[in-house]
Amino acid sequence: MNNAPLENPFASTDSLDKNPFEDPGASTHSASTSAYDASVAAREAELRRREEELNARARELSQQQEYMQRRRKNNWPKFFPLIYHDIDDEIPADSRPLMYHLYYLWLILAATLIVNMIACIFILVSGASDGGKDLGSSIGYIFVIGALSFLLWYRPIYNAYMKEQALYYYFYFFFCGWHLVFSIYMIIGIPATGSAGFINMIQMYVNGHIAAGVLATIATAGWIFQGLGNLFYYRQIWMHHNAQGHTFDNAKSELATHWAKRQLFGGRSNPS
Repeated sequence: MNNAPLENPFASTDSLDKNPFEDPGASTHSASTSAYDASVAAREAELRRREEELNARARELSQQQEYMQRRRKNNWPKFFPLIYHDIDDEIPADSRPLMYHLYYLWLILAATLIVNMIACIFILVSGASDGGKDLGSSIGYIFVIGALSFLLWYRPIYNAYMKEQALYYYFYFFFCGWHLVFSIYMIIGIPATGSAGFINMIQMYVNGHIAAGVLATIATAGWIFQGLGNLFYYRQIWMHHNAQGHTFDNAKSELATHWAKRQLFGGRSNPS
C-alpha cells in the first residue's frame, strides 16, 4: 500500500509575492528603454564632441586668418606698397624659378621703358623732326605700359600659379600675347611712335648722333631681350596649362563664380 502524502489540490505553484496583474513584457520593455536612452545619450555626447571640435577648428582658422592678414601687409612696391607680393610665400616651390624669371623680365621691361624715354630725349635733342612725338609717347609708355603689363599679364600668371585656376591662365595668354605684339612694334622703332628701336637707332648713327644711337641700341636690346624671354616662357606656360587640364569652360565657370561672390558679398571677397 502506497503511504505517500497526497498533494494539496488547492496549492499554487506561483509565489504569493508575485503581482498577478503585472504585464509579462514589462521587464523586456524596460530593458529596451534603457538601451535606447543609452544610445541617445551616446549620440548626444558624440554630437557635443564634434561640435566642440568644429568650434575649435573654426577658432583656429579664424586665428590663422587674422595672423595672415597681419603678416601679409602690402609690401610692393617698396616705396609705396599697394599689394602683397612674395614669390617664396605664395608660389609653389616647383614653380618659383619660372615666376622669378617672369618677374625679372617685367623689371627689365620697366627699365627698358625708362631707357627708351631717355633715348627719345636724345633723339629730340639731335633735331629729329618727330622727336617731340617720340618723347611724348615714350613718357606715356612708362606709366601706361608699366602699369598695365604688371596688372594684365604678370599679376594674372602670378595668381595662376598661386591658385592653379584656368581663368588667370587665359587672362595671361590674352594680354601677354598683345604684349609680345607690342614688343615687336617697339623693336622696329618707327619714328613718331615713341620707340627708340631699329629705325630710329640707325638714323641716329647715320646722322652722327652717337650718344642717341647708343641709348637707342640699349633700348632696342631691352625690347628684344624681354620679348624673346616672354615668348620662351609663354610657350612653357602654355604646355603647363595643357598638362594641368585647364579648359576654357573651366575659366568660364570660375568667372561666373567670381561674379557670384561679388554679388553676394558686395565685392568683399578675398582679393586675388
